[in-house]
Amino acid sequence: MTLAPGVRFGPYEILSTLGAGGVGEVYRARDPRLNRDVAIKILASEFVQDADRLARFKREAQVLASLNHPNIAAIYGVEESDGIRALVLELVDGPTLADRIAQRPIPMDEALPLAKQIAVALEAAHEQGVVHRDLKPANIKLRSDGTVKVLDFGLAKAIEPVAGAAASVAASPTITSPAMTQMGVILGTVGYVSPEQAKGRAAEKRCDVWAFGCVLYEMFTGRRAFLGETISDTLAALLKEEPDLTRAPARTRRLLHACLQKDPMQRLQAIGDWQLLLEDAAEATSQPRSSAPWALAAAFALVAAVALWAPWRRVAPDSAQSAMRLDVDLGMAVAPTNLGPDAILSPDGTRLVVVAEGSNGKSRLLTRRLDQSQSQSVELRGSDGAFAPFFSPDGQWVGFFAGGKLRKARVDGGEPVTLCDAPAGRGGTWGEDGHIIAALDSQRGLSLVPAEGGSIASLTTLAPGEQSHRWPQVLPGGKIVLFTSSTTPSNYDEASISVWSLAAHTEKIVLERAGLYPRYVPSGHLLYVRKGTLFAVAFDPVRLEVRGSPAVAVEDVSNDTNYGFAQLDVSRNGILLYRKGRTEGLSTVHWMDSTGSME
Repeated sequence: MTLAPGVRFGPYEILSTLGAGGVGEVYRARDPRLNRDVAIKILASEFVQDADRLARFKREAQVLASLNHPNIAAIYGVEESDGIRALVLELVDGPTLADRIAQRPIPMDEALPLAKQIAVALEAAHEQGVVHRDLKPANIKLRSDGTVKVLDFGLAKAIEPVAGAAASVAASPTITSPAMTQMGVILGTVGYVSPEQAKGRAAEKRCDVWAFGCVLYEMFTGRRAFLGETISDTLAALLKEEPDLTRAPARTRRLLHACLQKDPMQRLQAIGDWQLLLEDAAEATSQPRSSAPWALAAAFALVAAVALWAPWRRVAPDSAQSAMRLDVDLGMAVAPTNLGPDAILSPDGTRLVVVAEGSNGKSRLLTRRLDQSQSQSVELRGSDGAFAPFFSPDGQWVGFFAGGKLRKARVDGGEPVTLCDAPAGRGGTWGEDGHIIAALDSQRGLSLVPAEGGSIASLTTLAPGEQSHRWPQVLPGGKIVLFTSSTTPSNYDEASISVWSLAAHTEKIVLERAGLYPRYVPSGHLLYVRKGTLFAVAFDPVRLEVRGSPAVAVEDVSNDTNYGFAQLDVSRNGILLYRKGRTEGLSTVHWMDSTGSME
């Protein structure tokens, strides 16, 4: 039966039609007694005429009405008027999750908070013995304030056939089809029902875990985990096929695998444990794929190993802190060296460049956007044999060493440009004045190279006993250069951190002895490595001096037991990229204050 706007259904005034489903029509209505809008779901006549199912439905509706949770849309009651029965439900404004997914796959930083609210709703219901049985994106609403509301909680059980009815796979297994109201159908929406539901077995909480996995997969990839041209094809797929988890972010694959086990005994047993598998997946994405000390698996994950904490800060004990996590699929093994950083961030932190191992055994540069969830890794043309890359200040160019030359290439494509000879390059940095400061040779000082080409000038000179100046970093403003001074090529424990003023053309100033690879961070601190540990110390770029005592930032950041060289980079907006030890992946940390504000 269709109700027109303006008519009354019991005490409620029908305002508009919201939709239709296997249970019947859904309307927006006004409750004048409580001065609020509600959703009225009219039950189909086939359902109402079955006395046994109607009695069971009323009992289940009472149980569902007892659920009181901010992420579960409430059932207010059961109403009858002129022989028509209906559910009175909480009206939730906003798009469904299905509407959101239809736009594009949902980025990780947006998807995980949504997933958490869905899981919390399921867990709360499971603790009360209530199972949803028909979880799908269309049954999940997204309010404008960010709150997730799960709809139709437990209604699949409320409307299922009485015990003893024969299950018919030929009947449509979707709750959105009128066939659902027939006796003996499989309850739930095709594509989200668990294998045991598809076989007509009793549904319990692990069916919700399966559906949760299907919903997550669709959120991350924008496509169904199981989908065929017909209902039969889809049922066959979920019974026999496995979803392509490589389409999902690396951090989520172990979780998805656990949720989508066809055997419920092998499936994730409790929905509340989902985040534990997500955390474990963050560590599992960096397994070695070769004997190289820094060869990462195809799932190349950047994970927060330090939870927004810096040891030189005073942070209130009760301040809220949470880790920023980021997944990047490169599909390549990293080519490790001690000649310079093997992974770098653009100044604005939106792009990653990695020295990757090619199929021909030579290294090459891959670039990847970090501000786009579906970004693909792209190889920079002409970068065979590349190492020690560095970004231009605008992030549009990458300088690197290859084949005894210093070169540059645009990140958006094009042939690389050779700038000068570099017999043994040991790092470079691109100044805002259009000059590159580079270590072109392992046994001499730094050189000044015009980024557009031209005459090369010597910048620093080796002092007696020094072997090289390397790994420079030009500070914001382009007037100060940090670098490493080494005296013994085979032992970086004897290296020192030095600074040079381009404005004053003074002799180098040694800031820290027994340290190497200095990097200035926007908080006004100097990071450097000493015997495999990352230290931080306050640094005055005007007086060119450190202040106070250094503090340990991260332990075990060395990828070389002999030299103690570490892989790290810092963007100008405060993201630190570093490698934790010899076997773990790279990590990213936002340096933030106790209120969570970016410095």
